Amino acid sequence: MLRGPMADATSSAASSSETARTAGRGGVAVLGAKAFFIISGLLQQTLLPRVIGLAGYGALARVFAVANVVNNVVVASATQGVSRAVARARDHHEEALRAALRVHLVIAVVAGGLFFGAAPLVAAFEDAPYIVAPLRVSAGVVFCYGVYAAFIGALNGTARFSKQAGLDVSFAVIRTTALLGAGWMFVRAGMSGVLGATTGFVFAAVCIVPLAIRWTGIGREMAGPHPEIFEAKSYLLGLLPLAIAQLFTNGVMQLDITLLGRFLSQSATAAVGVAGAAKSADEWVGVYNACKLFAFLPYQLLFSVTQVLFPFVARAHAQGDTEAVRAYVARGARIGALVTGLMVAVIGAMPGSLLAFAYPAVVAERGEATLRVLAIGQGAFAMLGLATTVLVSLGRHWRAAILTLFVLVLLVVSAFVVVPKADFGAPQLSALAWTTTVTMGVGLVVAVAVVVQAAGAFVPTATGARVTAAVAVAVALGTRLPRMGKLLVPFEALAIVAVFLIVLALTGEVGAEDRRMVKELVARRRG
Repeated sequence: MLRGPMADATSSAASSSETARTAGRGGVAVLGAKAFFIISGLLQQTLLPRVIGLAGYGALARVFAVANVVNNVVVASATQGVSRAVARARDHHEEALRAALRVHLVIAVVAGGLFFGAAPLVAAFEDAPYIVAPLRVSAGVVFCYGVYAAFIGALNGTARFSKQAGLDVSFAVIRTTALLGAGWMFVRAGMSGVLGATTGFVFAAVCIVPLAIRWTGIGREMAGPHPEIFEAKSYLLGLLPLAIAQLFTNGVMQLDITLLGRFLSQSATAAVGVAGAAKSADEWVGVYNACKLFAFLPYQLLFSVTQVLFPFVARAHAQGDTEAVRAYVARGARIGALVTGLMVAVIGAMPGSLLAFAYPAVVAERGEATLRVLAIGQGAFAMLGLATTVLVSLGRHWRAAILTLFVLVLLVVSAFVVVPKADFGAPQLSALAWTTTVTMGVGLVVAVAVVVQAAGAFVPTATGARVTAAVAVAVALGTRLPRMGKLLVPFEALAIVAVFLIVLALTGEVGAEDRRMVKELVARRRG
């Protein structure tokens, strides 16, 4: 039997190894849960037009566009804030959880109350008074999310990743079932499917909170003051930069739907008459929302790259290793550009086929041209998100927030100038898609300059040019292809992928080193 320092070292090494394995399994579980959450969301979005109608789908998109901004800010700040608080408290994490719950319960009440009160103002801005009731019902989701996210943060901060993943999967199932089921029942009863869907969403949010409490607990009171437990004021001040950054980012992601809804409602009466104005406007909002579902995929896929890149860049920066920072940023940005370019090439080359694969034929007819343009704009936004991640990794939080605010303001101002001048329907969708794409392009150019100044690197110039060329060739080819049936869509997508990769290979962007890395990853997965 080992004794003394050698035994301690062996025990410590074994413990560290086990901790690493546990963290790795937990990380895989969380990523799997997030993937399930995204897939269930895609399923939900594609089924909703069939359950509550295209106009109902568009009206629901108006409601969710505003609600998601608030929800995402509340969830992100609560999850990260509580996670940090309980992790720092170590053996006193139960006391830290109780203290955090007090703060976030107040935040949830205030956020839900403000959202409820602001519902008429939002509906008036969009010239859609019929969404007041669904907006007010959605205030229940805002409140429940504010509480639920605190428990998720506690599980994350105490490395209980399997339970965190379990809650995410459970909520995804309950949410999708309740939202679709309640929407269908309300429509069958001759009531608003939008109100039914939002009611189902609230029901799901209410159901998940008790389950979170059971799995996590509510902590315990402190016996007295403790240095490892935060003070409410300092805790709130720490949340503020995160909440502001999330607000700007989600504004860029969501507010185009809100702006489009306003412009369509204002021009619908003159175009189709008073009787059908609301229904027609909501149908076009639904078409644009369907386009966003696909156009947004590069950002979602690139999220995994940012999660890997963030800790490496942050660690190298903390160590003062500028060469390592430059190398990590250049490598991560190159991979991000390749991934984003591939997704944009597929979506931009076959927008009609993709929309027809997931949605009713009318959506594909109306949205094909818009999705082709919007795919490029959202691809630029994905790279913009990667750039802000690099800035945050380097401690430039406020610089990242200001950059995102610049893009948000530019988008809103440009939309007000351009979109109302277009004719009702498809021309307004096209105008907003082009406005978004140009805005994101300008934002990306500024972001590249800021990141290069801070990190010394971003996407290599040659890589950017080659990826752009590959996307252009793939999209040009796609415009020559007829719209495919649902069974042939996967094969069409594979053909576009092949064209994209061939162009990269011919231009020298993808070479032997990349192929070797892919083979190693495949071999590691099999092992």
